[in-house]
Amino acid sequence: MSDDGLFREVDEEVRSDKIAQIWKRFGNLIIAGCVALVLGVGGFKGWQYWQAQLAEKAGMDWYGAIALSDSGKTAEADAAFDQITKSGHKGYAVLAKLSQAARLGQDGKSADAVRIYDSVVADSSVDQPLRELARVRAAYLLVDTASVPDIAARLKGLGANNSSWRHAVREILALANVRAADYKAADDQLNLILEDQATPAALRSRSVLVSAQIQTLLPATAN
Repeated sequence: MSDDGLFREVDEEVRSDKIAQIWKRFGNLIIAGCVALVLGVGGFKGWQYWQAQLAEKAGMDWYGAIALSDSGKTAEADAAFDQITKSGHKGYAVLAKLSQAARLGQDGKSADAVRIYDSVVADSSVDQPLRELARVRAAYLLVDTASVPDIAARLKGLGANNSSWRHAVREILALANVRAADYKAADDQLNLILEDQATPAALRSRSVLVSAQIQTLLPATAN
């Protein structure tokens, strides 16, 4: 046998001996680690499946609640929305609250709707865009009753020129100022709407009408 062959055999025996020693010392830990890994992967897959099933059921329940609301079955719709909010699926629970609030607002129950919107705004676990949507919708409902400062406080930070909510905020503030008979402030908001090239067409049309109606009410220096 050559020296190289002898060295290889010795090296293999040394490695085998080291592996045997390692297995003797840590074999149980290695097995436990492998079992834990398998159980962990299985548990995660099971959790994913459970989440998918939960989302599917919550989605179907939400569509059912919307159908009840659209058909005028308000009591049944409210019960269905309440059930979804307790379902454990965060996303559809928030959608259920927003949908219920929208329906209450359409039915003239603004105070109840605003309470739901405010609960969404106050929930820090809800995604920021949905909390901002709740702020804007609540402000729309309060245009005819709340003071301009209160509405402005609710919308603080949403009216910046780079905000996607700026169009709605400007309309809300314009309407609130019209109700408060501050026609100059209303005209300022309407001008911002009309000067913004990104203003939606429907909002632009509404703003043109409101602007025309208040022109004769503006202070002489504002005309």
